[in-house]
Amino acid sequence: MTDTPDGVLLYIPLIKEVGMSWKDIKETPRYELEGLLSAYHEYQTLHSMDGYDEKDITEMAKNKPSVRKQWIQYTEKRRKFNLMMGLEQPQKSFRQLMQT
Repeated sequence: MTDTPDGVLLYIPLIKEVGMSWKDIKETPRYELEGLLSAYHEYQTLHSMDGYDEKDITEMAKNKPSVRKQWIQYTEKRRKFNLMMGLEQPQKSFRQLMQT
């Protein structure tokens, strides 16, 4: 558990990033507020690297190595999302390939 007040972790991001009013926040149950923030974070991760490809990331990572970690998180989340939506087929393991 952190000692950080709810205002910093919950209310300010909802007002600043999601665009909720103070009245809306007060009328919404806490679990819904936390769900909104979680969904917003997923959205940000899924679209954080849109428009870049592996070549761009390689160039950017030369000056800022943390970009590589962000790219990996982006591609993992993107792959998981595409699998859930049926946009991609799961990759077969070597063992599965040998059985067919």
